[in-house]
Amino acid sequence: MQAQDLAFQRDKYKHLSDEEWRWFLQQVEGRERTADKLPTFAAIDDWWYPVRLSCEQCSSELTARYKAQMVNGTWSNGTCLDLTGGYGVDTYFLSECFDHTDYVEQNTELCRIAEHNFALSRKSKVERQKLSIAVHNTTAEDFLLSSPCGEAGWGLIFLDPARRDSHGGKVFRLADCTPNVVELLPSLLAHLAPDGRIMLKLSPMLDLTQAIKELSAVSGLPSDLTWDVHVVAVKNEVKEVLLVSRYTDLPENRKPEPTITAIDLSKPEQAFVFTREEERDTTLPPFEGRVGVGFAGFWLYEPSAAILKAGAYKLVGARFGLHKLDVNTHLYVSDRFVPDFPGRVWEVKAKGERGKAKGEGLKANVLVRNYPLSAEQLKKKLHLRDGGEEYVIGCRIAGKPTLLWAERV
Repeated sequence: MQAQDLAFQRDKYKHLSDEEWRWFLQQVEGRERTADKLPTFAAIDDWWYPVRLSCEQCSSELTARYKAQMVNGTWSNGTCLDLTGGYGVDTYFLSECFDHTDYVEQNTELCRIAEHNFALSRKSKVERQKLSIAVHNTTAEDFLLSSPCGEAGWGLIFLDPARRDSHGGKVFRLADCTPNVVELLPSLLAHLAPDGRIMLKLSPMLDLTQAIKELSAVSGLPSDLTWDVHVVAVKNEVKEVLLVSRYTDLPENRKPEPTITAIDLSKPEQAFVFTREEERDTTLPPFEGRVGVGFAGFWLYEPSAAILKAGAYKLVGARFGLHKLDVNTHLYVSDRFVPDFPGRVWEVKAKGERGKAKGEGLKANVLVRNYPLSAEQLKKKLHLRDGGEEYVIGCRIAGKPTLLWAERV
């Protein structure tokens, strides 16, 4: 029975107190909401679930395993510190790469749930490599103040700062998040092992360039410190952005360049790795006059959401031998099919407003990219209904608004 139906069955559970009843509903709803997102947890009997907001905001198992994959066998030295533990999804999967992990969370109820779940999973039939997690009910700031640095330090310090202010409003600067990572950065570096890393999980809404500028502007930082970027998407939706600290072996007069990885975990083999320097130094040939006027028989490419968020606007076209339709239109075209392109591909059938000529009732999927009308306005103008195999793509080509009719490849 689903949680929303169960909520009307209170009379059948009179033996439960109101508090027990609310907990019971929370567990049913939590498992229901996260069974697909967190299949490992759903397979463990008596796993506890937090309130709805924590279930909605937590990492998915897929993205948490990606973080663990980044760490495993690269820079782990045996200890991990998660300063923003929350529901504990990232803690759980990162802990498999370390001999010991410290989970820090200021919310007492989340700590109670985490304590139960981490202890439970030790006895679970779910196969695990390691699990040694200590739960600390305190703030990130207080934990760092009370924890001596020691000679070893942590191999990884992980933070997922809250992106909302005290009134629940969204914030868009790293320094406005909680905890304030920019302010904490010197202390975080002091608590790292010599070869340790800091990993920050950020919202896709945060400006990447601005976030790195904020971190780089902190006084007293080592000159060879840089921040590698991972833009992580699932099924063409960016889920999170990761910044990972790294020391580089470069001359003092040369500023280190971050490595940027744009990856969709639905197609990890198409990961796109580059640097800002490569993007800046790339020049795409002008589009105009490079392909046929009618466009029929050509292929249209749209990079994945992860690549667009990462900002590889010129480089993605250059690497795959494509021509960009317009400076501000992130669509590309070629007279040959590129099978391994990391994104969506269409075969172009025609150009112009041929939908009108067919009369009302034509079905098509409408997309607009750098076009003066919205998708709804264009659909109304062309008398189109949603659906079918055909796509109408409104875009700007060499400065001119243009319609392309195409089919997905």
